[in-house]
Amino acid sequence: MTDASLHIARPEGATDEASLRDYWQLLKPRLMSLSIFTALVGLLVAPGPQHPILAATSILWIAIGAGASGALNMWFDADIDRVMKRTRKRPIPSGRVAPGDALALGLFLAGLSVVMLGLTANWVAAFWLAFTIFFYAVIYSMWLKRTTSWNTVVGGLAGAFPPMIGWAAATGSTPLEAWLLVAIIFMWTPPHFWALALFVKLDYHDARIPMLTVTHGRAETRKQALIYAVGLAIVSIYAATTALGGPLTLAVVMVLNGVFVKGAYDMWRRTDADSDNHAVEKGLFKWSLLYLFAHFSVFVIEAALPFGGW
Repeated sequence: MTDASLHIARPEGATDEASLRDYWQLLKPRLMSLSIFTALVGLLVAPGPQHPILAATSILWIAIGAGASGALNMWFDADIDRVMKRTRKRPIPSGRVAPGDALALGLFLAGLSVVMLGLTANWVAAFWLAFTIFFYAVIYSMWLKRTTSWNTVVGGLAGAFPPMIGWAAATGSTPLEAWLLVAIIFMWTPPHFWALALFVKLDYHDARIPMLTVTHGRAETRKQALIYAVGLAIVSIYAATTALGGPLTLAVVMVLNGVFVKGAYDMWRRTDADSDNHAVEKGLFKWSLLYLFAHFSVFVIEAALPFGGW
């Protein structure tokens, strides 16, 4: 069976009955919530007053754009989702939603979100939202994910853009501070997903996805995760010394990055002869989620403090 046929084939016994929950799952709500959170942070820490209604509607369109990316990704990845244990129950591979319906939903929401963000906020933000959807659906999903172990690194840009889109929605510009928010997520993504890949390696191998664990092995993956964790600490601490941060931010990110780098170091020291319970990898993966939430939250807290900032 060719890749093309996999995208239109449906499992035996599949039905045309899809619930609203199935269509909601197409939007990848967990990833969408991360985009909403980081975009909101970008909007809140941007300088200048913002009308609450315009701000709320801007976040709504960014969220819908993120959901469109998820639907397009699920449409194209239906073949490999059928192979991987953690994804085979998704709406398309399980047969609850037809591939064509997912594609139509993704394209409709993509167009709607970009146009409405342009009309609600400005066309700078709309441009970056359109670029993000294109990058995730085409550059990452259709090309990088299936062809190179750089998929996580370069493809991580798609998930890194939302805070800059939020900033652009508030100000119509994308200064250095907005790009630093992008850089933090960009450097955070590889160790976050490589920690996950280390304990779901067989899934990626069975689906023939060239994750670093598959192409270069577990030892190299651990080493690269440590390198990016150190790079993340450098970018993060630098961002805390700019207009984004202040004394509180600097103190918090020093602790966050210390724990993150220590976790990556502990993971790097492991060997394939170690226990297969993957406790270290799972611990780093969970900490990475807390890390990003705490890191971006402290930016907002610092900006809200009467005497916050430098």
